[in-house]
Amino acid sequence: MTDTDLVKRTYPWQTAINGVEITFRLMEPSDRDDIVNFARGLPEHDLLFLRTDVTDPKIVDQWIENIEKGRTITILAHSEGKLIGYAALHRDEVLWTRHVGEIRVVLKSDLRGFGLGKIMANEVFAIAKDLGLQKIMVRMTTDQRGARGMVESLGFRPEALLADFAMARDGRTHDLLIMTYDVTGFSDTADTRPRR
Repeated sequence: MTDTDLVKRTYPWQTAINGVEITFRLMEPSDRDDIVNFARGLPEHDLLFLRTDVTDPKIVDQWIENIEKGRTITILAHSEGKLIGYAALHRDEVLWTRHVGEIRVVLKSDLRGFGLGKIMANEVFAIAKDLGLQKIMVRMTTDQRGARGMVESLGFRPEALLADFAMARDGRTHDLLIMTYDVTGFSDTADTRPRR
């Protein structure tokens, strides 16, 4: 069984959050335009802090290439046929960090604060554990207080603060915060997710 087969075995699945039906499934090449349109619908403030410009179809093509090569696993959340968020696990091919994955979670702004981000992060945790990763890291600017609060509530802890290390789309620099989570201590929360 390949890594991809291991992950595919549990998708798609559905749940309801605050009365909103949500379907979770793995990203496929045919999702390219949906990702671009989703990103273009994000508030400008959110776009300032995305590590890559996913409003650019060429960047999304590179993302899809990484999925096809097994470097990235992305879970999409849909409601009423529309993309409302994603969580991605990026694996590093560098030998000395092959045990580390990086997580990114992006949601529509009007759906934040209801637990969707936490569910998606838990999905990525379970995938990381299934793949034998030992640590997950997240990078964010110190301006992203809401995101920091969410990942801290999941057990992430600060590892490093790099001054003026991130440059936003507007050219301004920001301090970069790196936080990590020890997957080996993960309690399999995602294995008890609400399914119907």
